[in-house]
Amino acid sequence: MFEKFARSWSLVKASAAVLRADKELLWFPVISSIAATLVAATFLVPSFLTGLFDGGAGPISIVVGFLFYVTQFTVIFFFNSALVGAALIRLEGGDPTVADGLRIARERFGAIVGYAVIAAVVGLLIKALEQRSEWLGAMVARLLGAAWTVSTFLVVPVLVAQNVGPIDAIKESFGLLKKSWGENLIGNVGLGFAFGLLTLAVILLGAGLVVAAALTAGATAAIIIGALVVIAVIALAVTQAALAGIYQAAVYRFAVDGQAPLGFDGATLQGAFRHK
Repeated sequence: MFEKFARSWSLVKASAAVLRADKELLWFPVISSIAATLVAATFLVPSFLTGLFDGGAGPISIVVGFLFYVTQFTVIFFFNSALVGAALIRLEGGDPTVADGLRIARERFGAIVGYAVIAAVVGLLIKALEQRSEWLGAMVARLLGAAWTVSTFLVVPVLVAQNVGPIDAIKESFGLLKKSWGENLIGNVGLGFAFGLLTLAVILLGAGLVVAAALTAGATAAIIIGALVVIAVIALAVTQAALAGIYQAAVYRFAVDGQAPLGFDGATLQGAFRHK
């Protein structure tokens, strides 16, 4: 446990150093979250009001659901590509701006949409297998989902750095990971573990403060503290998303060059993928 946390915290610190040099990278997950929320509202509110999904899965609901997944994935991958593109510029010694990241994502827009379509199809198939099968089928679906997540970990950096289509990007992602981590390409230990503990600590501490405030200072103070806790959790989520994009860029550079980017430890990156 301690070794796992130490490795994750090392990745947090190295990625945070890049983020401190380019704080504008935080804008990408912020804009992405706003855009994804608008997309969800655009699809889900009309669907709820018209009762589109009340009768179960029909031809129209399946088409609408698929379009929702594709649009949502496109938004997420677009801004993640912008973030990773800007991070790669920083890791290569440049000084990126938000405009640089958005320009890179726009130049790869066709490939991003193609990858979103593939990801939506794979995601829906895995979800269908998990929901319609017995426990063994559900377990297989989860394993397939984990394998897909690991295999496509470097797709966005490949799309950003190389002029290839989505299918070639998926192949290149798996090839780079397999070449660099070989048989250890099984589980990913990254920033999620460290930020999961931080978020849990903030929620538990915040809950304690809310209860204490309600008992001693009244409901108004409890509501204010609760709002501050929510803001802190959102800030952690945005920071984690920005650091995750930087981490993706660093892993990609390590997989391509075999050299750890400035500020990152090669041994820590080599341990990014290992047996669980």
